[in-house]
Amino acid sequence: MTAPAIELKGISKAFGPVQANKDISISVQPGTIHGIIGENGAGKSTLMSILYGFYKADAGEIFIKGQKTPIPDSQAAISAGIGMVFQHFKLVENFTVLENIILGAEDGAMLNTSLGNARRELKHLADEYGLNVDPDAVIENLSVGHQQRVEILKALYRKAEILILDEPTGVLTPAEADQLFRILDRLREEGKTIILITHKLREIMEYTDTVSVMRRGQMTATVKTKETSPEELAELMVGRKVLLRVDKKPAEPGVTILDVQGLRVVDDAGVERVKGIDLNVRAGEIVGIAGVAGNGQSELLEVLGGYAEGTGTILVNGEPIPLSGHGADGQARRATGVSHVPEDRQREGLIMEFSAWENTVFGYHLEPEIQNGVLMDNKAIYEDAEAKMERFDVRPPDPKLAAKNFSGGNQQKIVLAREIERNPDLLLIGQPTRGVDIGAIEFIHQQIVNLRDQGKAILLVSVELDEIMSLSDRIAVMFDGHIMGERDPAHTNEKELGLLMAGITDTSAVAGNGGNDTTEQEVHADG
Repeated sequence: MTAPAIELKGISKAFGPVQANKDISISVQPGTIHGIIGENGAGKSTLMSILYGFYKADAGEIFIKGQKTPIPDSQAAISAGIGMVFQHFKLVENFTVLENIILGAEDGAMLNTSLGNARRELKHLADEYGLNVDPDAVIENLSVGHQQRVEILKALYRKAEILILDEPTGVLTPAEADQLFRILDRLREEGKTIILITHKLREIMEYTDTVSVMRRGQMTATVKTKETSPEELAELMVGRKVLLRVDKKPAEPGVTILDVQGLRVVDDAGVERVKGIDLNVRAGEIVGIAGVAGNGQSELLEVLGGYAEGTGTILVNGEPIPLSGHGADGQARRATGVSHVPEDRQREGLIMEFSAWENTVFGYHLEPEIQNGVLMDNKAIYEDAEAKMERFDVRPPDPKLAAKNFSGGNQQKIVLAREIERNPDLLLIGQPTRGVDIGAIEFIHQQIVNLRDQGKAILLVSVELDEIMSLSDRIAVMFDGHIMGERDPAHTNEKELGLLMAGITDTSAVAGNGGNDTTEQEVHADG
């Protein structure tokens, strides 16, 4: 029999009192795509970081192609034929693609020779695997999808036979994700072994050969993908049955809470990103904004949330709010009853070096109820943070821990807890479940629906079309800064929305009465 490409035996790892991995054993066959799933904090990334040499296991052994292989650091992992593409890329943004490819793998002191050899090898890899990218492009000028290709090329340039990808589609558009999986299929056909860490059950069911499930630091099951189901995997992940669809009653819209008229937004480079759009959101409804990233949705949220300036008219509860100058910041927006969950939790939603309890009050720190004379009532804030973290199941439930030490999904829960529990009239929410596990997705979606049922207005932006269709009561589609049209989720389908997202307004040939080509289970399987 062929030896496993990777075999881990009895791997354990603790960080102080937290047992991240406990006696884990796993075997990955060569030439396969092996999925690893689990809730945030289940220990998936820790396990793979041990395999890649970022962490040293407290106990256990690693075997590569049947040979016991100590991996004390990442250089040893690379020498063993292992490459890893992290959720947050490890690229030097002001270097070119070519410079990033050879960084740390130069042929010698003469960089011109290294660059020339790398250019030839890069062309060969690009042709072989469909990883086309301009070798002279500067990283900061590339889309996220192309930056990810550079990370894969880096690993292949270093002769990786085993490729680990940690939540690879968390920052990709649907089209970029499709292209990524075409590339992974090609790599598998060429005999490479792929380990895919993801929380998206649809990706697991469609693209993997085998899947291992982790829960609270332990391996609970390894099964052949074709012999399992999304429901079974979700239950194995969470330890209970999980509803793989949004359970909500029909909306009962009330008065208009948000009224946008002729909004225009010009970015710092002088490019008009939002081009005179009109939009409204009523009490008791969720309006979803669908579209490929980069078509004005982010700028719309930024202006509404007070992060950027624009021109036009915005009314909240019938009152105009400033779009520039004094009173146009996020603090002023909150005073009008607007809460904002930004798209980028790390740059805009949290201060990563600060503790969780401090982050639960940012933006609301001047409110009278948390003041104690001239100072803030830190004891009350801390106790409130403890309660929020318990209700939102933030792991670990330690308010003193810095935000940077939580997983991405738990960072998201901290932001959501802060904004949702402020009882806003209008909730602006961008990418609510990006990088969040299946159990937390169910919880977050229910919190959003609960707000709607309490008569709150919600504007939702998400690149996950499934999420838009399952949560929204109305869907507006953006393309190139314009709203191409509005649709009722019950009377549209993914093909019609996809055409609108591409700027095609004649959708009569594919419009239907909720006639998706996928089943309801498939539509909601990844949240």
